[in-house]
Amino acid sequence: MTDRELIDFLGIAEKMKCNTRHSWTSSNRKESVAEHSWRLSLMALLLEKEIENVDFNKVIKMCIIHDLGEAITGDIPSFLKTKEDSKTEEKAIVKLMERLPEPQKKDMLLLFEEMEQRQTMEAKIYKALDRLEAVIQHNEAPISSWLPLEYELQQKYGWEEAQVHERLSKLRETAKQDTIDKIKRESTK
Repeated sequence: MTDRELIDFLGIAEKMKCNTRHSWTSSNRKESVAEHSWRLSLMALLLEKEIENVDFNKVIKMCIIHDLGEAITGDIPSFLKTKEDSKTEEKAIVKLMERLPEPQKKDMLLLFEEMEQRQTMEAKIYKALDRLEAVIQHNEAPISSWLPLEYELQQKYGWEEAQVHERLSKLRETAKQDTIDKIKRESTK
C-alpha cells in the first residue's frame, strides 16, 4: 500500500470520528461511530481469555471495521434501519474497501463477507459484542437521552445474539439488570 493510498483511506475512515450515533455518552454528548468501534474492540480484547477456541484477532478486526460504511452513510439506529438502509451501508463498505490495493482489499472483503454471513463463531461473537456494547452504552447515558421505546428495547436488544456463548449470555443478563435498576432509580427521582 502506498502512503497516498493509506492516507486517502484513513481520510475517509476519519469521518467515523465525526459521525455520531444515536447513543449518548455518560457526559451527555453524542457518541461517535469511532468511539463505539473502539470500545467494542476493547470488549473483545478483554474477553479473549474467557472464550476458548475462537480467533480473537479476527474478532477484533471485525469490531474495528464493522461500521466503516458509516463513515460514508452516517449512523441509522438499528430500530429505524430498513433492509434498504442495510444494503446502502453494505455498498458503502464495499466501495470503500474497493479503494484498497491487494492484499488488503481481498482480506477486508472476505472478512466483511464472513461478518455478514454470521456462520463462524468469530462473526457470531463480534455481532453479540456489537449489540452488547450498545446496551451498555445506553445504560451509561443519561436516561433523559432515551426514547420511550428504549425502555423495553434495552431489555431485549442483543439477547438472541448473546446466546452464542455462556459468557456473553451472562454479560447480557447483567446488562439487563443494570437497565432495570437504572429505570427503577430514575423513576423514583
